[in-house]
Amino acid sequence: MTTTPAPSSSTPIPLSQSTYAALPPSVGRPAYDRSQVTAGIVHFGVGGFHRAHQAMYVDRLMEHGLALDWGICGVGALPQDRRIIDTLTAQDGLYTLVVKHPDGHREARVVGSIVELMFAPDDPQAVVDRLADPRTRIVSLTITEGGYLVNQVTGEFDADDPAIRADLEAGAVPRTVFGYVIAGLAARREAGGTPFTVMSCDNLPGNGDVARKMMTAFARLKDPSLADWMDEHVSFPNCMVDRITPVTAPEDIERLADEFGVADGWPVVCEPFTQWVLEDHFTDGRPPLEEAAVQLVEDVVPYELMKLRLLNASHQALCYLGYLAGYRYAHEVCQDPLFVDFLLGYMEREGSPTLPEVPGVDLDAYRHELIERFANPEVRDTLARLCAESSDRIPKWLVPVINRNLETGGEIERSALVVASWARYAEGVDEQGAPIEVVDRVKDRVMAAAARQGDDPLAFLRDRDLFGGLVDDERFTAVFAEALSALHEKGARETLQSWSTRVTT
Repeated sequence: MTTTPAPSSSTPIPLSQSTYAALPPSVGRPAYDRSQVTAGIVHFGVGGFHRAHQAMYVDRLMEHGLALDWGICGVGALPQDRRIIDTLTAQDGLYTLVVKHPDGHREARVVGSIVELMFAPDDPQAVVDRLADPRTRIVSLTITEGGYLVNQVTGEFDADDPAIRADLEAGAVPRTVFGYVIAGLAARREAGGTPFTVMSCDNLPGNGDVARKMMTAFARLKDPSLADWMDEHVSFPNCMVDRITPVTAPEDIERLADEFGVADGWPVVCEPFTQWVLEDHFTDGRPPLEEAAVQLVEDVVPYELMKLRLLNASHQALCYLGYLAGYRYAHEVCQDPLFVDFLLGYMEREGSPTLPEVPGVDLDAYRHELIERFANPEVRDTLARLCAESSDRIPKWLVPVINRNLETGGEIERSALVVASWARYAEGVDEQGAPIEVVDRVKDRVMAAAARQGDDPLAFLRDRDLFGGLVDDERFTAVFAEALSALHEKGARETLQSWSTRVTT
C-alpha cells in the first residue's frame, strides 16, 4: 500500500474488475490474477470487520502467490445484508481498505480476495449447494456476539427465537445461519464427503467452542444423528481477532474519491494494528495463514481473554461514561487524562488480575498500546457504535471479570461504575436532557429496567439473563448503587473524579 493520494482534480474511477488496473498509482491493488482465484471459504457476515481482517489476510497471501484456491464467497443471510451484497456485487467483490494512521496519513488498497457473493434470501438452496460443494473447506462467521443465541445465564442454546423455530420445522427452507450451516453439513454427510471447518471470528470467549455448542444444539433438535456425526468429525477452532474498524461514514467515501480517485460504494476504514491468533485445528485443510503473520497456536484462550477483558471491556468502560460526559468519539475520551487514568486503572487492577499467563505478551506494554490505539484521531470510532448491543457485550466481556474478582477478593469498584454507567445510559436521556438512541436487541427490556431505577436502584441488575447473581452480592450492589446515585446527582465527569480518590491506587 502507499500513502500518496491522487490529485484532488482527478475524476474518481468506479471500482470494478475492469477498472481497478487503471486506478491511480497511489492505490494498491491486486497483483495476482483474480480469474485464477477459486473460493474455498464461505463467509457469513461480510461487514466491515471481516473485510478489514480475514479478507485482508487472505488477500495478503494471494499477493505472495499463495492460497489462490482459498478465495472467499461472501454470504448475506439477513434482509439487511442486501445492500452490502448488492454494492460488492456491482464492484465484482472488490472494495478499498483504508488504513488511518494517527499522524493523519492514509493508505489505500483494493482487496480482491472476495470472488463470489450470495444473498441467501433470494436463493436459499444455492447457498446450501455452495456449502455442500467439496471446494468449500472452511465456513467462517462474523455474525455478532448475539448471533449465536446463547442464554447468558445458562450458557445453553436459545431455541425460542422465531426464525430458529421456523428452521427447525421438517422440510423448512433455511432462514438463519444455523439453518444454512447445518443443511450444508447434512449434505456433506449424505454425500460421504469430508465436512468443512466452522471458524467463528466473533468477539466471544471461546468463540469456536460456542459455535460448536450452539450449532450442535441446533443440529440435535433437527437431527440427533447429525449432531453425533458433527461431534466426531467437524472442527470449530477458537481464535482471537483484533482490529478497530469503525462504521464507514459518508465522509470516508467522499475522501477516498477526493484523495485517491476511487469511487467505492462501501470502502472499509481501520487502524494500522491488526492481530489474529488462531488454533490450528482444521477438518479439511487451511490456507498457509502463518505466511500472512497469523499466529497459529494450540491454545488461544490466554490471548482471547486478554483481548476481551482488556480491549473490549475497556471499550465499554469508556463509551457510556464518555457519552454521558459529552464526548462522541473514542479518541476524544482517550485524550482526556481523567479517562485514561480510569481505563488504565481498570485494566491493571481489575481486568489483568483475572487473566492467565499470556505467552510472549508484556501486559503493561499492551495496556498502554491500547490507549494509544483508542486515541487515534483518524479512526474516529463513535461512542454510539461502542454503546450498541450492550446486552451481548457486558455479560461476556465484563461480568466474568467482576465475578472472578468477587471470588478472589479483588477490586470491583471500576467495573461497578461501568455497569452503572450502562444503566444510566439506558435511561435514554443524556445529562443535557437530549435523547439517547439506545441500540440493543433487548432495547425495550433494558430501558424498562433503567426507567425503574428511581424507585428501585437495583432494577437494572435484576435481569439475571444479563447479570446472573450479581444482584445478590452485597459487596457489588453497594458499590453499584453508590455509582448510579453519583451519576444521577453529579454527572459522569465529577463521578469519575470522585471515583479516582475512592479506588485503591
